[in-house]
Amino acid sequence: MISLEDQVAIITGGSRGIGAATAVLFAKAGANILLTYARNEKAAKEVQEEIAVLGRKCIILRANVAKAKNAKKVVEKAMQKFGQIDILVNNAGIWTHGEMGKMSEEIWNETMEINLNGTFHMINAVVPYMKKRHFGKIINISSTAGQRGEAFHSHYAASKGAIISLTKSLSTELGNYNINVNSVAPGWVDTDLSAEVLRNQKFVEEARKGIPIGRIPTAEDIAGPILFLACDLSRHITGEILNVNGGSVLVG
Repeated sequence: MISLEDQVAIITGGSRGIGAATAVLFAKAGANILLTYARNEKAAKEVQEEIAVLGRKCIILRANVAKAKNAKKVVEKAMQKFGQIDILVNNAGIWTHGEMGKMSEEIWNETMEINLNGTFHMINAVVPYMKKRHFGKIINISSTAGQRGEAFHSHYAASKGAIISLTKSLSTELGNYNINVNSVAPGWVDTDLSAEVLRNQKFVEEARKGIPIGRIPTAEDIAGPILFLACDLSRHITGEILNVNGGSVLVG
């Protein structure tokens, strides 16, 4: 029943982790993909090759979407190659340490530019095309940190909290254009983003015990809910924050 047959999805930060898992799952559901990456061309090409084996098309594009001109180029490339854009997954993001009172302006700005500004620029670039077709699915990857806060990562939490507010605001603004805007909010996920922390087995065990389901999810565990929000089964859902955290944070 879940099908994205012949739809086109842009996925930012698609070379690894949640982005890569989502790209492959979307391809399995029938979508063609344009994925962006920041640095790791080798990993991006591996995702592209995996999607090609599935019989779908995948374009990879190195782009810092924190800059408006780059986001515009990504959207223009997708339109040039595919002629339409049905789905946008704003996944590109960073997670760094930042202690208040010691955090530099550069660290704060970097997080806001990549996590928040990148999301804004991509949406701002793609919405005119979605409005014209009177259809679109926008899925923003936020975080439990954006709902409850996160000590020593306040800059990250602030960026993700802003994404949550952006999601809710745009769901009402764009609803009349048949554009659904939702967010998936993971907790801990076993990806490169959290790899350094999750190398600490004592911490992993403590984190696992704080998750009622009793395990730290994989990127594929997050990709499934993203696919649900991208497909027609979720056509009457908009402005929602879908928590995918194993029950560790019970907020909406």
